[in-house]
Amino acid sequence: MQGKSSRIIIIAAPSGAGKTSVVRHLLKVMPDQLSFSISAATRKPRNNEKDGVDYYFLSVEDFEARIKADAFVEWEMVYEGKYYGTLKKEVERIWSEGKAPLLDVDVKGGLHVQEKFRGQTLSLFIEPPSIEELERRLRSRGTETEESLKARVSKAAYELTFKDQFDHVILNDELPRACKEAEQLIWDFLKKSLVVSH
Repeated sequence: MQGKSSRIIIIAAPSGAGKTSVVRHLLKVMPDQLSFSISAATRKPRNNEKDGVDYYFLSVEDFEARIKADAFVEWEMVYEGKYYGTLKKEVERIWSEGKAPLLDVDVKGGLHVQEKFRGQTLSLFIEPPSIEELERRLRSRGTETEESLKARVSKAAYELTFKDQFDHVILNDELPRACKEAEQLIWDFLKKSLVVSH
């Protein structure tokens, strides 16, 4: 599962920290270097999400069969009964295009990938300005019940304790600045790894 372009960019963050916005920016400004690694998930599609574009939406049975078949780079039961994971074939598809997969993963997933591909990854942790701000952002989405909101906030507080295990922590207090910082770190990493691989 490796070649000269076998670099992986990991973006991890608690829910509501703004990682999706950072990921969208990176894909827009670095289309020749990065490709979005589509995760597999067992949750139902939201509003305008499309299968094979936003996620590969799988049944729990299908997901568990793939776990048994060792089809994932990483997988997690993120919330009770809800699996998320990165398929090996997705990472290989992107490498075959000569690009680096951009993984938008949860914190534990990010650590697993970093562990598995030592020396090949750049891991960025997007940190919210505060837990209060994170709660405000989640609340403003209007997609959470009070109970699921509490679960996400307490999970976020727990995930923040892992931030120092990532290569870089980016504070997302101002989105344009956070995007720029992520972009610069990725350029530096890809340039450096290019030199190493030639």
